[in-house]
Amino acid sequence: MKINSPLEAYKFLPGTNCGECGETSCMAFASHLIDRSKKATDCIPLVNEEKYKKKYAELEALLAPEIREVVIGVGEKAVSIGGDDVLHRHKLTFFNKTAFAYDVWDTMDEKDLVERVNKIQDFKKFYVGDFLTLDMIAVRSISDDPAKFAAAVKKVMETTDFPMVLCSFNPEVLKAGLEVAAEKRPLLYAANKDNWQEVAALAQEYNVPVTVFAPNDLDLLKSLAKTFSENGIEDVVLDPGTFPTGKGLKTTFQNFLKIRRAGINGDRDIAFPIMAVPLTAWMAHDDEVSASYWETVVASVFTVKYGDIMILHSIEGYAQLPEVHIRDTIYTDPRKPVTVDPGVYEVGSPTADSPLLVTTNFALTYYTVESDLSSNGIDCYLTAIDTDGIGVEAAVAGGQLTAAKIKKGLDEAGFDMKEKLNNNVVVLPGLAARLQGDVEDETGAAVMIGPADSGRLPGWMEQNWPPQK
Repeated sequence: MKINSPLEAYKFLPGTNCGECGETSCMAFASHLIDRSKKATDCIPLVNEEKYKKKYAELEALLAPEIREVVIGVGEKAVSIGGDDVLHRHKLTFFNKTAFAYDVWDTMDEKDLVERVNKIQDFKKFYVGDFLTLDMIAVRSISDDPAKFAAAVKKVMETTDFPMVLCSFNPEVLKAGLEVAAEKRPLLYAANKDNWQEVAALAQEYNVPVTVFAPNDLDLLKSLAKTFSENGIEDVVLDPGTFPTGKGLKTTFQNFLKIRRAGINGDRDIAFPIMAVPLTAWMAHDDEVSASYWETVVASVFTVKYGDIMILHSIEGYAQLPEVHIRDTIYTDPRKPVTVDPGVYEVGSPTADSPLLVTTNFALTYYTVESDLSSNGIDCYLTAIDTDGIGVEAAVAGGQLTAAKIKKGLDEAGFDMKEKLNNNVVVLPGLAARLQGDVEDETGAAVMIGPADSGRLPGWMEQNWPPQK
């Protein structure tokens, strides 16, 4: 049985409100345990004092996620997969983003291999206040030559700190890769019905995570996972096979649902992260455009439905951008809006004659407004008011955006309009027009009403700025 409320977690804490965890009370700490922003190990007395040893062990067991969390790689670039507690995101949230591993292969020319690895690790797309990036390199053995594979793995290690997936069904090839890269804790891919004993021995010897593979055979997949677990190999990833077209895609989808539903509902033998391999689209389609398109489709489907790690091929922008965007959307925590820090920000190079515009600290609103301003070369001050991450129209209606809050936001940012501006004018968004009189009373500034849509700001500026005295 898991615990799902702070009150249940509190029963296992010392209850002394000592503050060593950084919180003012044990109840506050318990709430952070439930949302996973803190761990039981952060409670110093619980960990160090002998009298709490039993409670600590019980609490750790009760807080453990239904789906085992598996760590691949080491250091800052290490990737965690799995670790979920729910089937549906809105019931809590999904915690560890789907890890995207893009492939290289051991028959590539060294220059081409290095260039491809650099493209993968250098990919970066700014979106709603953060950079969307990729995660891993999958090194595939095409030659089936242990020496060639080891050389490719070594070159990848010299080029990037990204975690790796070592891909071969030949245990000798995997062993050659591990002899080079074991300290980097790569994921082995894969153990199947023919090689599982040898691959299991490698996973035990080198203490690395391993994938078990049984295409469209869930009984065999469960049997392999259970066998590995009983032999002390807990860091297991499940690959039920990814069929990228027609009825095969439907079957793959159903298999993913069955595995994750069983794991969440308490079947510990199959409660492991799931791997999807959208790369198989390249085996089903002859032309590059169709293969890349269907790879992206399959990746998107299994990002939404329980794919914890994926192996992909296409590194074209038209394939990668949909993949990283849908992943970012699905793994945004629905319990709290995405926000920016409240404050007054400079857009471009504002002067004393530049406008002061107001918006909310809802990230999507703020970055949309900021983008519309900066892309049109409008130098200004942009104020993000703390509305608990709510957009303009809803914040005005709900009382999160008020004249008093605007005044408070300017004061807390240390922005003195009389010192900073020659015009002493505040520009409100059109959807906050009803606040005009109150803002004038609170701030002592003149208030102008801008457009409801920030995309119309350039035209509005041409007609209304500088303001008439």
